[in-house]
Amino acid sequence: MRPPSPSGGKPLGWGRQRRAEMKSSHRIALVASVCSLAFATQAMAQSGQADADEASDNEEIIVTATLREASVQDIPVAVTAIAPATLERQGVVDVKLLSTISPSFSYQSTSTETSGSAIRIRGVGTTGNNPGLESSVGFFIDGVYQSRPGVAFGELVDVERLEVLRGPQGTLFGRNTSAGAISVITKKPSLTEFEGFANATYGNYDLFNLQAGVGGPISENVGFRVSGSWRQRDGVAKSATGATSNNKDRWLLRGQLYFEPSKDLSIRILADYSKIDEKCCDAVIIADTTLATQANATFHGLPNTGVSNIGPTAFRNLRTNGKQSFNGADNWGVSGELKYDFGGARLTYIGAYRDFDSFQTTEVDLTGLKILTQGAGGVSQTPGQPKMGDRIKTLTQELRLQGDGFDGKLDWLVGAFYGDEDLTSVATATLGADYQRAAAAFQIGTAAGPNPLFTLTAFGNGGVPVSATGAHAANQFTQSGKTISIFTHNVFSLTDKLSLTLGARYVDERKEAAFNQLQANNPACQASVNGVLTGSVPAAFRNTLVALNCGRAFPVNTTAPASVGGGLASNFLNQPREFAGVFKDDALTYTGQLAFKPNSDILLYASFSHGFKSGGFNLDQSSAVLVNSAAVLAGLAAGTPVAPQFADPRLRSEKVDAYELGLKAALGRLNVNIALFHMDMTDFQLLEFDGLRFRTFNVPSVKSTGAEIEVFGKLHDYVSINLAGTYADTRFPNDCAIGLSTAEFPTVSTLCGSSLPRSPKFTAAAGMTYDGPLGGSGWQLLTNVNIQYSDSYRSTVQPRDTNAARTPFPFGIQENFFKVNARVGFTTPDDRFTFEFWGLNLSNEVTQTLTGNVPLRGVPGNRARAAFFEEPRTYGLTVRTKF
Repeated sequence: MRPPSPSGGKPLGWGRQRRAEMKSSHRIALVASVCSLAFATQAMAQSGQADADEASDNEEIIVTATLREASVQDIPVAVTAIAPATLERQGVVDVKLLSTISPSFSYQSTSTETSGSAIRIRGVGTTGNNPGLESSVGFFIDGVYQSRPGVAFGELVDVERLEVLRGPQGTLFGRNTSAGAISVITKKPSLTEFEGFANATYGNYDLFNLQAGVGGPISENVGFRVSGSWRQRDGVAKSATGATSNNKDRWLLRGQLYFEPSKDLSIRILADYSKIDEKCCDAVIIADTTLATQANATFHGLPNTGVSNIGPTAFRNLRTNGKQSFNGADNWGVSGELKYDFGGARLTYIGAYRDFDSFQTTEVDLTGLKILTQGAGGVSQTPGQPKMGDRIKTLTQELRLQGDGFDGKLDWLVGAFYGDEDLTSVATATLGADYQRAAAAFQIGTAAGPNPLFTLTAFGNGGVPVSATGAHAANQFTQSGKTISIFTHNVFSLTDKLSLTLGARYVDERKEAAFNQLQANNPACQASVNGVLTGSVPAAFRNTLVALNCGRAFPVNTTAPASVGGGLASNFLNQPREFAGVFKDDALTYTGQLAFKPNSDILLYASFSHGFKSGGFNLDQSSAVLVNSAAVLAGLAAGTPVAPQFADPRLRSEKVDAYELGLKAALGRLNVNIALFHMDMTDFQLLEFDGLRFRTFNVPSVKSTGAEIEVFGKLHDYVSINLAGTYADTRFPNDCAIGLSTAEFPTVSTLCGSSLPRSPKFTAAAGMTYDGPLGGSGWQLLTNVNIQYSDSYRSTVQPRDTNAARTPFPFGIQENFFKVNARVGFTTPDDRFTFEFWGLNLSNEVTQTLTGNVPLRGVPGNRARAAFFEEPRTYGLTVRTKF
């Protein structure tokens, strides 16, 4: 593992020239590795069967990326189709590992995997754990839209096919697919054959994984299928406090019934239930503020700084400092699909209901001190507080009618979609016994004397200091959303070789949201507000005193002193206030594609798409705060009142114009697909954590320009390869903040001219598989090697700090890396059992997924920084059987 760079500019100990040389050599090494593997594996295949058959046609891969069954090589859409065998060979047990196969895809999670996950395609995606933000990459399971990534991130078991659609997909796939879509299709029950499978895995970190499924006919016209998965593993990160993190403890059960009363009618009913109950997720402190000294800690009465594991060594060894965190969810849903063929047209109806209920408990400060707990059951938890998490209930219905016209020259489709979502999100916070002392030690230092956050409260409390220990707040956010859309998608065969696709979708969105405080108590906050608004607190400490003593535990009913007119303190200060509002928007999304197929082996296409992602509300306590507090306070002091102005908690909808040129070619036994793309996004939705609160905002302009190439197929009857590479320049242009208000400009303008977070310029994946006889033994041999490469990328939202010098954040760059996966399997002569030895990330590259400010630790230009990480090396044995 290469240590992350200490700044946003140069990597640790390496010059720019050396860095460029390393990138070039890594790319050469990637190609060389695959070439050498090709020769070695082909030789193995030839020795396994010298008289192997001559090259035959590639097996056709059927996808439903256009809501029609078609060969992946015949549709003018950039789509990667992944079969279940490929998922097994690459060890892709859940969606977040897809980047090992599809380099255009990336996944990120932070303090929770059930609500803090983000998917990106071509470097574009929605960041953060704000429940009001829906993903720019839509997720669909058996045609049903999943409203948040955390809702969909279950186990990949009994899958028939997985499709990664790149670029806007709003015309056909509906809501919130401005960057792409992931479509998972599970295996359908059979009406003719009884079949089943079972897999058992044991690996390092005491991994246990069981998967099984069985299905077949109940009668001539009715079939069933039941499948499930259970995965348990110890945590990969260990804290100085004894806590562990990033373990696995989850299971899934899915049942299906399939009815086919006649050749024209079919009905499929699915139900599933899954549960997650894990210890997730801690982060490694990779850089500490210079204020975090034992002298400062002692001065303020702390036993230590709370941090003993720090820096690149701690990151490489996954050693953290935090106390135990918890994360989980209960998730169930039912759906039904009805298909009827009228003869001249085919009808499809899909209806679904899903109930997702998550929880989390997080020691937010990431240290061994008792500073700040969010969620129920934590170290500093206040008795009687509700659990922290999201409850999302979603109803969706889609109706489609499609058919042919004009003697087969028109393939038409029309449809309608309705969605109804009710969301309740509860966020809690409790200030611990070390809160005031730690905030003073690591954000103020010694200039104001011992524990000033405690002593200065005396100015607003009749001379008696007030402790913040046990101060708490429980905030509830609700959002009810409805969406209605109608759409059409039509393919015109202009000639035998030339076709034109035209599609459009009209979307109408309405959301109602509110923030209500369930409970709160913070006497230290009220005393701080009193002292600041009466002017009794020294001016140098006024902003700091309120910001820190109130923090995430601000009672919205905190009042202003009668001497300044009374009323809510949030009328004078930049502090939370309850809100309720309505968001409405409508949009027309559309696409046009021109495809030319000169022969059966080549497809050329050009397309334009206009996509849309719904806006809504920033469901966070900081979303409707006073934005002109300085002017209000100045007017108060001068005796000339200034009207308060409050932030709008609504977020504008995200829109994208995407252009694409593509080539799909069958070259013998290999398929080669190339796509050139450019995306212009407006009002891109972004979230960041500044050390005290989450800020969510729109960026007026984001662009992504690049190219993708995929090569897949067979070199030999038993040898297959997959090569994929993506170059994507995904960026905030230099003029990305044009048109913003004075209040919004400072936050957004610092992004202009930089790349988006977690968007490397070049990513690649290369793999090779031998699946054939083992000599003349009767056994079958499976060998697979897959190499994943990524250029360096920025792992933080903001490239620079907020101090006057705009200092680059330390360790803001994840250096380029390789990850290697491998698998060797042996199948018995009767084809009943397979034994597979596997390893993921064998090079043990521990890489950053996101870095951010450590809460309450440091000041602008001198902050502590922490990094969340991806999976280290894992390995094990899997035994498979089928019947």
